[in-house]
Amino acid sequence: MFSFFKSKPAPEPETPKPEQPAAQPESSPPPVEPTAAPAETRPGWAQRLKQGLAKTRNRLGGQLSGLFGVGRKIDAELFEELETILITADVGVDATQALLDTLQKKVRREGLTEAADLQAALKEALVDLLTPLQAPLDVTPHKPFILMLAGVNGAGKTTTIGKLAKLYQAQGLSVLLAAGDTFRAAAREQLQVWGERNNVTVISQEKGDSAAVIFDAIQAAQARGIDVVLADTAGRLPTQLHLMEEIRKVKRVIEKAAPGAPHEVLLVLDANTGQNAVTQVKAFDDALGVTGLVLTKLDGTAKGGAIAAIAQARLSPARPIPVRYIGVGETVDDLRPFDAREFVEAVFSV
Repeated sequence: MFSFFKSKPAPEPETPKPEQPAAQPESSPPPVEPTAAPAETRPGWAQRLKQGLAKTRNRLGGQLSGLFGVGRKIDAELFEELETILITADVGVDATQALLDTLQKKVRREGLTEAADLQAALKEALVDLLTPLQAPLDVTPHKPFILMLAGVNGAGKTTTIGKLAKLYQAQGLSVLLAAGDTFRAAAREQLQVWGERNNVTVISQEKGDSAAVIFDAIQAAQARGIDVVLADTAGRLPTQLHLMEEIRKVKRVIEKAAPGAPHEVLLVLDANTGQNAVTQVKAFDDALGVTGLVLTKLDGTAKGGAIAAIAQARLSPARPIPVRYIGVGETVDDLRPFDAREFVEAVFSV
């Protein structure tokens, strides 16, 4: 049964002042996704991943299949066309160049002449590029394990929290939600709907700032022996420096409530933002020290290549930020851990 815990504001001396709403306010919350259909009537995850990435596959995989047609020879023109396809698929200039360099070395090393031989080579090069981002999240080392979620308006933070709650419950873990997005219209109510659906307690305040709500949630989780706390925060643009400073203060309050926390800082990215996702990763990482990414809405108009751009951007500092989860559907169980080979196979599959 859903329960609503209302607590007094935490006596935290450094609790930040209420944040100003981001430049892209949402007048009403996005609709909560429908619940999943019975398992026996639904395809397995691999098939749903393939279906969810259909638009990505049509844009990227379809063009590549045509490029690597039977009978075509490997030449400079082919590499130029491949470069165009990858860049327009949001793979990014740096990642595209890295992939082309890998393929050209393979052609010279193995003496390849047929374009068809390059398709398998490209798949393997993509898998190699994305594999450093594959790192499943273990939420068991701490109790409570505190996850702080951040991102821009509309990226899908609140929806992701609801899906994560279901995912962790399926692992036998107890979950508590902190309604820390205190400025978006009806954000608290939206999270309460997710709480009711998953039979999870939601800590919120009718009035109060984000840090105070999350502080109370951590104290409640500690008192109740909860395994996982999912802390929502208000959306903000990375260019709004004063708001980025406010979210830093929220993180400091979490650290005071539970030394060593947050144990995971998840940045939620809308895959449809393309190359802007890379900019968001860098800005939020500078502000918060992002430890994991969630890539949502891959079933929309996303071209899918942004994940390669993110991978390439993080390889140079030798600290790749892992993609913990990807979302490829609208139902509550359409959020799963990222698997590099599974992702690439779904993009290229017929």
